[in-house]
Amino acid sequence: MNTLPHPIRTLLVDDHTLFRRGLSALLSRDPAVLVVGDAADAGEAQRRAQELQPDVILLDNHLPGVNGVDALPALREAAPQARILMLTVSENENDLAAALRGGASGYLLKTTEGEALIAAIQRAVQGESVIAPEMTSKLVAAYRGAAAGPELVPSAPASPLDALSPREREILRGIAQGSSNKEIGRALGIAETTVKIHVQHVLRKLDVSSRVHAAVIASEKGLI
Repeated sequence: MNTLPHPIRTLLVDDHTLFRRGLSALLSRDPAVLVVGDAADAGEAQRRAQELQPDVILLDNHLPGVNGVDALPALREAAPQARILMLTVSENENDLAAALRGGASGYLLKTTEGEALIAAIQRAVQGESVIAPEMTSKLVAAYRGAAAGPELVPSAPASPLDALSPREREILRGIAQGSSNKEIGRALGIAETTVKIHVQHVLRKLDVSSRVHAAVIASEKGLI
């Protein structure tokens, strides 16, 4: 659900013109999203981001010249309030880890269905970290193999799950499985707003700032 007082102003960054046009047409079907501009490379994206100050930037990783991951710092400086979601064909866990370290708010694949993409955009503007379900297990695998680097995941207490209630553990398990708040609520038979409150409690108790970090801790401690 869009919590902004206006449609979610979105900037598309991809070097394929036809893909940008198709994506723009797809997103424009939903009144909650407004495509305000597009760019074909990192330099143009930075200029457009500074000019338009979008709420969300959908960023491909494979761009000519500077790739999307390397463009993250400049884009964040150009539009500090924007949530940047990678939208790419790459399922490489190292690309995922680099994107998260660079400040991306999410990592989605171009195979994502239209409704799921719009839902991810809406979740991003609410402050959630959005990871394609296919990539969650790869993130965990990268963490376990130390491929992602220790700086990706903040340190946690020796037994961080001990502070969680049984319900919060169920919520955390859903997060680790890549489920949205709505999906978790449906599975547990509780309201989405209730799930959101539980998620906030879980993140605070685990001393992490994103669902991704919580998912990694859940896997490390054998919750999934």
